Amino acid sequence: MANSSSSTITIPNFQLQHITHLRDYIPQAQTHPNPLAFNPYFQTFPGFFLSQTDIVLRHNALDLSGTFPTPTPPLAYTRAGPRNRIFFNPTHVHAAVVTCGGLCPGMNTVIRELVVGLWELYGVHEIFGIKAGYRGFYSYEPVKLNPKMVDDWHKRGGTVLETSRGGFHLEKIVDAIQNHGFNQLYIIGGDGTMRGAVEIFEELKRRKLYISVVGIPKTVDNDVGIIDRSFGFQTAVEMAQQAINAAHVEAVSAVNGIGLVKLMGRSTGHIALHATLSSRDVDCCLIPEIDFFLEGKGGLFEFLEDRLKEMGHAVLVVAEGAGQDIIPRTESQKAEKDESGNPVFLDVGVWLKSELKNWWSRDHPNELFTIKYIDPTYMIRAVPANATDNSYCTLLAHSAIHGVMAGYTGLVCGPINGNYAYIPVDEVAKAKNKVDTRDHRWSWVRSVSNQPDFIKC
Repeated sequence: MANSSSSTITIPNFQLQHITHLRDYIPQAQTHPNPLAFNPYFQTFPGFFLSQTDIVLRHNALDLSGTFPTPTPPLAYTRAGPRNRIFFNPTHVHAAVVTCGGLCPGMNTVIRELVVGLWELYGVHEIFGIKAGYRGFYSYEPVKLNPKMVDDWHKRGGTVLETSRGGFHLEKIVDAIQNHGFNQLYIIGGDGTMRGAVEIFEELKRRKLYISVVGIPKTVDNDVGIIDRSFGFQTAVEMAQQAINAAHVEAVSAVNGIGLVKLMGRSTGHIALHATLSSRDVDCCLIPEIDFFLEGKGGLFEFLEDRLKEMGHAVLVVAEGAGQDIIPRTESQKAEKDESGNPVFLDVGVWLKSELKNWWSRDHPNELFTIKYIDPTYMIRAVPANATDNSYCTLLAHSAIHGVMAGYTGLVCGPINGNYAYIPVDEVAKAKNKVDTRDHRWSWVRSVSNQPDFIKC
């Protein structure tokens, strides 16, 4: 109980989220000393090896007044890092690495760091890459990887292993895993990929196979919940600046010029939000978490007209998932799905550009007007990770390796409040990281842009 009049704070009993261990269903699993204890590059001082008593709290900010109490009991997760005893003999490990879904800066870095980490930290030399996503398990021969092969992969965009959407056939995948003799799986992908990882983990457990599964969450949109951020996100925000800068130059160089930039963000607007805050040139930011309308008092057209009268130009940033409910579509378009089973979005940027041109020609038929539309989606997805994301990818890969070698399975690794933790993969598969429009960051966006709240009068 916390007492605001006291200098002592007692944390109540917490709920530690269970991470499945191989010994949970294979009690006879044998342990081995961790080779890091004999590695001359590591000083295994007291506390270097972690234990079950090392945890990470989900929420580390407390309201001592009790007005906004934290969840009771507080959630906690197992802290990520090396353990004194490992549950795999490194000479018997056959590890598989697969990348699934869309491209994201840093994918090659994660692959590289998994290969180099397994090889250099634990002495694992049987490491294989699975081509073309989940379907690669049963459609292609695995590619053997080594540190020399992946040495410069962190400098390349995309994924050298190639990727794809769909192709998830559980029985075929698990049968192929068994046939190839893999006993460690490193799965890199977004929420759909993590849902697939849950099914693979459950099937391996049902068959009582000595195989560990770990997910490394990948989504450039930063829409994976629980963890602080996804790799590639900071690179994406940085690259989005170039598109916004170009749109601003085009807008200020024209009479009544509007620069329109569409950024990634199907269900969340984190890239648009952070790019807007970083740029200071954006006049309006539209994200999936807010509704907006075009016509009438308090609408987008009224705001832009006032902005053009005052400044002579405007820059508009829109996330790809914004406004999908107000874009007209046919019945067949409403039913259309992509290979991952997600609804196919219409291009909000193209639609908005058309609506803006129609509005201006209708209300200001004899006045000059220019709108330049920039969609940098594939340029952003395809670049290599920046320095910050590269370092982050290394920490994610090493955390995943330590967890798997310690015998954990069905987990995802990632930072929670800056501390790396192991999280049940089914939790991550279901969790979403939405922009909280009641949060101070969205208030900053509105204070920077002076945009309306789009509440109809």
